[in-house]
Amino acid sequence: MTLKEEYQSSLKSSDTEEWFDLHFHRPLGFLWAKLFEKIGVSPNAITVASIFMGVIGGAMLYFGQRELAWINWLGMLLITWADTFDSADGQLARMTQQYSRMGRILDGVSGDLWFAAICFAIVFRELDFGDRLTGSLYFANHEWQIWALGIAAGASHALQAAMADYYRQFHLFFLKGQQGSELDSTAKLNEQYHQLEWGRNFWSKMPLFFYRGYTSNQEHMTPKMQRLRAALTERYGEDGVPTQEFREYFRQLSLPLMKYTNILTFNTRTIACFIAVLINIPWLYFAFEIVVLNILLIYMVLRHEGICKKALKKLQESN
Repeated sequence: MTLKEEYQSSLKSSDTEEWFDLHFHRPLGFLWAKLFEKIGVSPNAITVASIFMGVIGGAMLYFGQRELAWINWLGMLLITWADTFDSADGQLARMTQQYSRMGRILDGVSGDLWFAAICFAIVFRELDFGDRLTGSLYFANHEWQIWALGIAAGASHALQAAMADYYRQFHLFFLKGQQGSELDSTAKLNEQYHQLEWGRNFWSKMPLFFYRGYTSNQEHMTPKMQRLRAALTERYGEDGVPTQEFREYFRQLSLPLMKYTNILTFNTRTIACFIAVLINIPWLYFAFEIVVLNILLIYMVLRHEGICKKALKKLQESN
């Protein structure tokens, strides 16, 4: 296999990759993956390293003094670097077939921890330094409001990222089948969870406890998708992988939504965050998360539910 072919095989799919990722994060991630493969570093170890880098980078956005602006730049560099590691862990896992549920859980947690650090940094930055552009110290005198904005932005990020990931995995399920997707179900997770004992399997059962809740929330947000999944399982067996014709039918319906899932992952929100920090109005990032990205999330959920309803009707009519 040539280096170019190996790089292509390290990507999830051309359907779900964002332009900026394909031209920046994925090439750098592939180089990191090749290096880590050579020295024997596991994908999970890379993910853990990315968590530390992203959290430290997020904390560096706290400094609002003009003379310490270089720390903000360093923080942004660390966050970007952490995302190249976040690409590398998945690429290395695909290159070496080192898939694990723990890796998926860590990968999901990493982004939430980065943005939790960013939210805390911005809250304390507003409280300690105020809005230097306008000279206002509004939030210093109304602490609960900036805390409310920060908590709402953090919760919004977690929900948006979870749903974007879920829709991408569902798309990959139709594109590549069960083996090419990390799509899970609460029912299967419950079976595995109850087979483990807290005393003997604590470190396996604890992540599964939280991951069940994560998956359950995704399912509650997507009732029509769950009806489609149930119908596919009933007709095609446990894995629920339909015919190639139906898979291509759903893929064509879902493909236009992939650009919205990409907006709700890393690049767009990070650019908005960096701009807000650099112009010294960091609370604008919270407003972007809460207003703009949540409107996009609502649109995406409604649109995807409509797609699943249409696909379910076609499946039932094909009886």
